[in-house]
Amino acid sequence: MIMHNPPHPGSFIYATYMEPYGISCRNLAQHLDVAASTLNRVLKGNSGISPEMALRLSKTLGRSPQSWLEMQHNFDLWQASTQVRLERVQKLDLSAV
Repeated sequence: MIMHNPPHPGSFIYATYMEPYGISCRNLAQHLDVAASTLNRVLKGNSGISPEMALRLSKTLGRSPQSWLEMQHNFDLWQASTQVRLERVQKLDLSAV
């Protein structure tokens, strides 16, 4: 099910884990065993959640790796739906083939 304008996973991480618990980017990056700059790009929405990052987030923050990837997928699909022009795309009638 596609959400209406789902948040980027970085926004979710910040709002759900970092802000309420006072966790810094550097501290979380340390726990994830990634560079603070790498995490910062995710938090700002400049980078997405890779399968590797999903595994790290799952171990550090909880939730399944699949849920982290699904969150990224939903965000990416929503973004594409607002940018891709489908007016000239046609359905293929497979019963006639």
